[in-house]
Amino acid sequence: MGRTLTSARRMVGLALLGDLARVAARTVTAAVRALTHEPALAVGVVACIQTHGSRANWHPHIHMLVTDGGFRADGTFVPWPAHDATALTEAFRRAVLRLFVRRGIFEVEDARAMLAWPHAGFHVHDGLWVPDGDGEFAKRLVRYCARNPVALERLTYDGPGTPVCYRSDKRDGPTAGTETVDPLEFLARIVTHIPNKHQVMTRYYGWYANRSRGTRRRAAEADGAPTPVPVAAPEPLPLREARRRWAELLRRIYGVDPLACPACGGTMRILAFITEGAVIDRILTHLRRSARGRGPPPDHRPPASPPQPAPRSSA
Repeated sequence: MGRTLTSARRMVGLALLGDLARVAARTVTAAVRALTHEPALAVGVVACIQTHGSRANWHPHIHMLVTDGGFRADGTFVPWPAHDATALTEAFRRAVLRLFVRRGIFEVEDARAMLAWPHAGFHVHDGLWVPDGDGEFAKRLVRYCARNPVALERLTYDGPGTPVCYRSDKRDGPTAGTETVDPLEFLARIVTHIPNKHQVMTRYYGWYANRSRGTRRRAAEADGAPTPVPVAAPEPLPLREARRRWAELLRRIYGVDPLACPACGGTMRILAFITEGAVIDRILTHLRRSARGRGPPPDHRPPASPPQPAPRSSA
């Protein structure tokens, strides 16, 4: 029964991994375009889909190699001016929930309820950077992203009748240490990581897509020599402007502008971020009292009563 559930979970996971990689690439591309104010930039993205964890267990996740900016149509590279992993996580969470609703995995009410959870359940890590010109480090990073589920140097097996000892590559945390399992159970664990037929585990998007690379290769062959890539000057982005552009990112992700005034349609301005409950209660109480004291709008006032005739004086 346990292996049947694992097999079913694997089939569902593999069917969704391609969609999740596509959503992740679109989210990062939207972030770069929103923060640079360049809606047509081509961002280079390589998504490596992995289904294994540190102990060859079933742990689907995505590693992405992303250019720190995007390319214009003329080949000019525009740097990404600001990074915010928290905002990027929120955008990715909403995009994934929208995908699950569209695929019929979640109901709309369930997705909305998950948005109210105190812990999002999503994590985006962007703390690893490749230094400019460090090709060896880039190769090691690519090998790590495309590594196999099992590393032979961490596996110990002494022959029939003995268990398999597999050592994790983590030094601390819940997946650290060495695990001892039955050989058949270890083989069953490895089989779950074999991709389905025509299942692509490494995907290329944007500037690194096959069509884009083919176009540049033909252009370079026609010119005879590769030309250096021009780089645009980095744009200094104040914190207030960065927050406004992250709001633009959320609008791109789920089609709602959080800074559009619901009354007039104009652009609202962020004054402050208030998180203290007592301060929020005082503001809402003040607004409710002000609304009660204003009276009805002029168009909704009751009509004035007709003028009464003046009393006549008696003789």
